[in-house]
Amino acid sequence: MVTGQDAKAQAGNGRTRGRPRSFDRATALEKALMAFWEHGYEATSVSDLTRIMGIGAPSLYAAFGDKRSLFEEVVRVYADTHGAFGDRALAEESTARDAVARTLREAAAEYTDPAHPFGCLVVHAATNCTSAEVERLLRERRNANIAAMASRIRADVAAGVLPAGTDAAALARHTGAMIQGMSQQARDGASREELEALAEIAMTIWPQD
Repeated sequence: MVTGQDAKAQAGNGRTRGRPRSFDRATALEKALMAFWEHGYEATSVSDLTRIMGIGAPSLYAAFGDKRSLFEEVVRVYADTHGAFGDRALAEESTARDAVARTLREAAAEYTDPAHPFGCLVVHAATNCTSAEVERLLRERRNANIAAMASRIRADVAAGVLPAGTDAAALARHTGAMIQGMSQQARDGASREELEALAEIAMTIWPQD
């Protein structure tokens, strides 16, 4: 015979079993980051994400919103972690030249690190992407990086660290092109040493202080 107290206990146990499992949000987000980094936005499906993150679709939507919202958060996390070396160099080095030289050296190391997918997420994630919003998000990120370099170069020109005739915009775009090209070459199998040699050549076009 089931008493009223037993029935309540059974009902309570049923409710406990029915609750979604909790998960580590930061860990799940890092797993999503790796998936988007490796396969790009378009080729990474929601079912791929739920499998890789170890959560169900309802939990994914509840925690992160839709796929695009999750990707936007992934890009912010990437910019603050794996992709932060360029911002650090600009903030910490005393000249634009030193900052760019350090950025290129660290890009060679980061883009070929076997601990994660090769190359840069911001460069590659929109490959074959049909989402105009995602393409715009990544394009704005890349252009913002170039603009930050150009601003730093102009400051050095104004301070007399670089010659007055230095074309800051062109020099910043050259740096951006090198970084994006190094990312693609890393995806194609270039080694750290090969990219470091490329970085050294890239710096030879800079005007002398």
